[in-house]
Amino acid sequence: MKTISWFPGHMAKAMRMMEENVKLCDAVALVLDARCPAASFNARLLSFTGARPVLYVLNKADLADPAACDRLLQCLKGEGKRAIKLNSTAPSSARILREAMEEVAAEKAARLKQKGSARPLRFLIAGIPNTGKSTLINLLAGGKKAQTGDKAGVTRGKQWVKCGSFELMDTPGTMPPSCEDQTLAARLAFVGSINDDILAMDEIALALLGELAIRYPAALRERYEIEGDLSPLEMLDRVCKKRGFIVRGGEYDYERGERALLDDLRKGKLGRVVFDSEDDLRSAGLI
Repeated sequence: MKTISWFPGHMAKAMRMMEENVKLCDAVALVLDARCPAASFNARLLSFTGARPVLYVLNKADLADPAACDRLLQCLKGEGKRAIKLNSTAPSSARILREAMEEVAAEKAARLKQKGSARPLRFLIAGIPNTGKSTLINLLAGGKKAQTGDKAGVTRGKQWVKCGSFELMDTPGTMPPSCEDQTLAARLAFVGSINDDILAMDEIALALLGELAIRYPAALRERYEIEGDLSPLEMLDRVCKKRGFIVRGGEYDYERGERALLDDLRKGKLGRVVFDSEDDLRSAGLI
């Protein structure tokens, strides 16, 4: 597979900006994708946060396999991490998030109160692209205060957003300069955290079919009538056949099939999935 690496200039600039501005913040909310929390963890984002408390938010939990997501959440908590799972598009999640943030920053809030300060608690909202950071901010704000989008790289500069008793710094999604574990990098490509334009989509689609065949064969059977011991390319043939992606001469339109497959995954049409394991959390440095 072609090596996956995506670190455009604006990400380097964003990393420097966060390093300079984190001193203004009391705590950090690190937003991860609940379908691949290990893959979506950028350790460099925590390299400059110092002793500030961190809340790990497994976002997009509505798209994640509940049992597998809960196992990973308990792994994090078992290692002393403050962590929650969340669907930031659901208004009912606002209370869960607010209470978790208040708990994480409780010591700082007590010190501010002791000093007679009424300023809001300040959180740095950080994570890789397309994990839902801006959507999470809008959830707390009760309206569209931060720019959002369904593709990686929408936010390009910092934005301060006041949300009741919090001030949140929305920051651009930032990848590590290199993706050392290419299996985890491929999972980021699956869920849309890497710009599709730089990817070899045929390789990504085949890798996704390979993982789904191992982890969620029922999803392939129900969506595309894929059964039996097939190679990833044979499975892609079935996707194209099921969706009617056939061009003149009876050949399969693989490009349309690849994009439809990834779109189905990202929109939850293949069901709720989790790609990462406890071992992945460990190798990523999360536990």
